[in-house]
Amino acid sequence: MNTKSAFIAVTGRPNAGKSSLVNLLVGEKVAIVSEKPQTTRTRINGVLTKDEVQYVFIDTPGMHKARNKLSDNMVRTIKDSVDDVDAIILMTDASKGVSPIEKSLIESFAARNADVILLINKVDLLKDKTVLLSLIDTYRAMFDFAQIIPISVKNQINTDEIMPVLEKYAKDGPHYFDDDLPTDQTERVWLAELIREKILRNMQEEIPHGTAVYIESLETRKTRAGKDIVDIGAVILCEKASHKGMIIGRQGDMLKKIGTLAREEMEDYFDCKVNMKLWVKVREDWRNKESVIADLGLKAD
Repeated sequence: MNTKSAFIAVTGRPNAGKSSLVNLLVGEKVAIVSEKPQTTRTRINGVLTKDEVQYVFIDTPGMHKARNKLSDNMVRTIKDSVDDVDAIILMTDASKGVSPIEKSLIESFAARNADVILLINKVDLLKDKTVLLSLIDTYRAMFDFAQIIPISVKNQINTDEIMPVLEKYAKDGPHYFDDDLPTDQTERVWLAELIREKILRNMQEEIPHGTAVYIESLETRKTRAGKDIVDIGAVILCEKASHKGMIIGRQGDMLKKIGTLAREEMEDYFDCKVNMKLWVKVREDWRNKESVIADLGLKAD
């Protein structure tokens, strides 16, 4: 069988639905999702193998203005991710119109003469469909997109039109990942991100953005009844002692909630009981410390 592959970068403004799209196309949850911007911090590869063709979807952080060394690494990750790909998806939000960030991205696409598919997401939020037509005309005047598809990832409107467009970008070559793997992320990274997702979804304001999670221990053992059980030790980093108190919550209620929600999803993943212990540690201003960013695997290559 002659194999083919296609590398597709998924770019756009924060909270446009990039990670949700990658999860939908891959058919499994490979990237965490929340309503907060910059949920994705690093380049995540979602992998879909269909017969002889392997698609690698590169989920990138939302394009934004860097405010610390961590976000500077995130911006560099975005720019690096669109180099040497076969095509680029630009995800936009139909309810918000064209942003300066999108204009900047489009200018960079024009400079490299890239093949770009425009996906205008969240069309389900538009009551007046003439707004969508006007928006399409605006984008079309800015760049010669290979295709423009209005979609709703949430309601799966027109999402079945995406893969047929991407098929033509597959080129002869090897499969770079195992055919049965949905992502190149390690298990520990994925589990840590799952915990961070629960923090993002349950805490407000700046605290979630100042947190990071890493898995300190991960072991599988047998119970006395001979059943599998997974023991996980995880550390939540935060930037201030006051934030630590908020993450733990009154009588530990917030930390318990975060742990319970994460553990439920982990048990579905492992198909067995999970015993998880969470610790919260303070690392002052860690988002501006290159050594910590590197240790957490958040440094741009």
